[in-house]
Amino acid sequence: MTQAITRTVGQHRVAEVARSGTRRRPGTAALLLLASLVVSLLSASSAPTPIYAIYQAEWGFSPITTTIIFGIYAVSVLVSLLTLGKLSDHVGRKPVLVVSLLVQAGTMIILATAGGVPALLVARAIQGVATGAAIGAIGAAMLDIDAKRGQLTNALTPGIGTGTGALLSALLVTFLPAPTQLVYYVLLAVFLLQALGVVFMPETVTRAPGALASLKPEISLPRNVRAHMLAAAPVLLAAWSLAGLYGALSPALLGKLLGHNNTVLAGVLMFAFAGVSTALVITLQKMTPFAVMLTGVSALFVGVAVTLVALGAGSVVLFFVGTVIAGAGFGGGFQGGIRIVVPQVAPHQRAGVLSLLYVVSYVGLGVPAVAAGFLAVHGLGLVGAAQVYGVAVMVLSLLALAALVRARRNPAAVN
Repeated sequence: MTQAITRTVGQHRVAEVARSGTRRRPGTAALLLLASLVVSLLSASSAPTPIYAIYQAEWGFSPITTTIIFGIYAVSVLVSLLTLGKLSDHVGRKPVLVVSLLVQAGTMIILATAGGVPALLVARAIQGVATGAAIGAIGAAMLDIDAKRGQLTNALTPGIGTGTGALLSALLVTFLPAPTQLVYYVLLAVFLLQALGVVFMPETVTRAPGALASLKPEISLPRNVRAHMLAAAPVLLAAWSLAGLYGALSPALLGKLLGHNNTVLAGVLMFAFAGVSTALVITLQKMTPFAVMLTGVSALFVGVAVTLVALGAGSVVLFFVGTVIAGAGFGGGFQGGIRIVVPQVAPHQRAGVLSLLYVVSYVGLGVPAVAAGFLAVHGLGLVGAAQVYGVAVMVLSLLALAALVRARRNPAAVN
């Protein structure tokens, strides 16, 4: 017999369900819907990646423009996380998610009808704000429903979304008409359907005062989480810097190695990166968070090293091998960071702390990618900039490894 139990935590009432005598797991439908939101949001973020070569050929912009378009999205997510990241702790998860999804739908229309770089910049900026507002609310709602499954889903879905978006976009661009429009219209329909689904989803927290005050940007952590965040932050920074390298530069680097642009292979490359990341999250879920992060950082270092060797040797095969290993590094690093921090967080602090985790992540994603764009245009060229970027990511991974070793001396921070 299923029994609903409600508990009060701070100012929030989080609905939990206890079960006995049944195989049905409560909240599964809502958890799957929330997981699909992350997948579609990150699919939309990576969907333009295979299309950049078309934009560049039609509008004649340089590689630095591509990284600026990529970077403005990351910066917008950062601003949104800092201002809107805690809003759902006060107004509820559902209002934030519905509005974010409708705004995302609007940006798909802007992208589908874009006639130049300014429209892309505007759309990516708005898209970043909507994604930042939604991502903390989604992650917190997953944990509200089921803390254990929520942690796993939070770690799984970014890789699935990024890889799916890149591959779907590449296939649509290559084999179907309207290459710069169709993928956006598909995502538009998905966002509208998901918004409708969220309307009918049960709310997981009750409203609490302080919504306006929560919009004030601040970086604060509950005292009991600080040691865990110090252990996780360097790993997250290194892992997402790696994702920035592949997200911003991998299609162009692959084209350089092939001697021509291949949209499908570029999509497959990103799918391989994200697919291995997802597989590793599943494989390592029973390991301790410290062991998962250690595995991730090690794979990250090796994967980037192999990628750099591939660029020097001009080997497409080796480039794919390095990408697969690096994807494992991203999956392990991100999963470990999530698992170390979120179990320590009270329900009414979840959205804020998750948003801060993503702030660290998106700093790593956006800032190095924009810097690499400048290097590519001003002196080093595409391969040279990628090599500098890769070395920087390897240094970050070593720093992350050193931080993990230090954190190991405090077992409470890594278990």
